[in-house]
Amino acid sequence: MVKRFFVKIVTSPEVDLTKCVVGIACAAQAVNDGYDVDVFFAGDGVKMLHSEFIDKVNSTGAFPDGLLHEMLKTITDGAENIYCSTQSQAANGVTKENADEKLVDGYEDWMTWSGPVGVIELSANSDTQLVY
Repeated sequence: MVKRFFVKIVTSPEVDLTKCVVGIACAAQAVNDGYDVDVFFAGDGVKMLHSEFIDKVNSTGAFPDGLLHEMLKTITDGAENIYCSTQSQAANGVTKENADEKLVDGYEDWMTWSGPVGVIELSANSDTQLVY
């Protein structure tokens, strides 16, 4: 039986970018290692799905060029579930109506809009929980 990881990204990347990137890196590593992975973006951690924010971080040179895009692609291609808080996105100016302009490309193929119900569902089904 394969272990199931639940990774929750809630920290504002404007407060602690490294913590958010470590969370994404751990989720990507778990996918690469063959585990079942569920990810939930909530709070200001939802900014890690904003295309403009990711491009800005990539252009700073703080991380190797394209690394954040590569790790997100690993997650979006390999995670079992990727949920995002509807209310947290709304608090950051993103709604279902304007998401095409604001979120990373392809989000509609892998992201589920959710709230506390999704957090409880994914965490209850996990063996290991990581919160960043």
